[in-house]
Amino acid sequence: MKVCLDIQSTLGARAGVGRYTQMLAEHLGPTRGPRELALFHFDFRGRGAPFDVEGAELRRCRWMPGRAPQFAWKTFGWPPYDWFAGPADVYHFPNFIRPPLARGASVVTIHDVAFLRYPETIEARNLVYLNAHIRETVRRANAIITVSAFTAREVAELLDAPATKLHAIPSGLDPAMHRPPAEVVRALRKRLDLQRPYLLTVGTLEPRKNYPFLIEVFERLSKFDGDLVIAGRRGWKYQPILDRIARSTRRSRIRLIEDLAEADLPALYGGAELFVLPSLYEGFGFPPLEAMACGTPAVVSPGGALAEICGDGALVLDAIDAGRWAAEIGALLSAPAMLDNLRRRGAERAARYTWNETARRTWAVYEAALADYREQEGLRAKHGEAAASL
Repeated sequence: MKVCLDIQSTLGARAGVGRYTQMLAEHLGPTRGPRELALFHFDFRGRGAPFDVEGAELRRCRWMPGRAPQFAWKTFGWPPYDWFAGPADVYHFPNFIRPPLARGASVVTIHDVAFLRYPETIEARNLVYLNAHIRETVRRANAIITVSAFTAREVAELLDAPATKLHAIPSGLDPAMHRPPAEVVRALRKRLDLQRPYLLTVGTLEPRKNYPFLIEVFERLSKFDGDLVIAGRRGWKYQPILDRIARSTRRSRIRLIEDLAEADLPALYGGAELFVLPSLYEGFGFPPLEAMACGTPAVVSPGGALAEICGDGALVLDAIDAGRWAAEIGALLSAPAMLDNLRRRGAERAARYTWNETARRTWAVYEAALADYREQEGLRAKHGEAAASL
């Protein structure tokens, strides 16, 4: 069996889907056994492979920019993706949408359906694109991977996906996400001028993260003589977040870090008193797990899959009530024994999520998708023979 994985989303800033795709690719290679793996992307500018994977064939299209076929797929449903990517038994599209295929089984990863539950939080262009193509994707894909059981239920309910197509496979954590030595944490804090204790949140500046609510919680923590650090790039509809920071009564204590290197994340996590994420909706939720893996206790909303993924490794507050959040966080900060207990449970929980296990289970989905494709092809051939004999 040969699998072709679309790695277009890994070009440029590798957050969200791009990060998932790269980590999956890097672990599919070493776990492939006798199977073959190809990685495909459009490389009109001739920049070469965005990363290397042991045992994987690197494919690229240099004669056409990626936006050209993407426009044709959105507009005309043509030409087939495999004309560019080359032959494979299974094609995996990790970024929600399945482009047209002439042949081969298809697997799609749907990370969340926030565009259906919270359309007001999604960039208009993405909202139109997803709504226009997601149902056809669900209908035509041979298998659908979701990154949590919660998202699998959402896809079944909102997109009428049959249970036989759905495979909930949690993502793994980057092995680099562990508590760094104290001197590394100190060096980063000095470089970023983080002189006071700080609460931390990590994620793109966008409505779903609910940062204005977090700022209100921070304003109520009058006894916490520290900072609130928000680490993330500007996404869509970010201006209201910046405006809320600007008018905060504690704006001098709110630090926005937009250009942190990924290699610095463990030290940033490791130096925080608490990680806090009141997100409205997450299909998985990497940042709280990363914080837990780095030894920092996490406080999260149950938004989307967060309660499922974090389990008893985090303090899950089920009401979006700023007064309650401030009271619970304040009590936790003043209880060393509770912090130590949460730190221990968080580390144990985070250790469950490995990319090797994600890759192993993904290979099994490829096998199932190929079997489904061959069965459908066999049925079509029989129907064709029957029609020809009439």
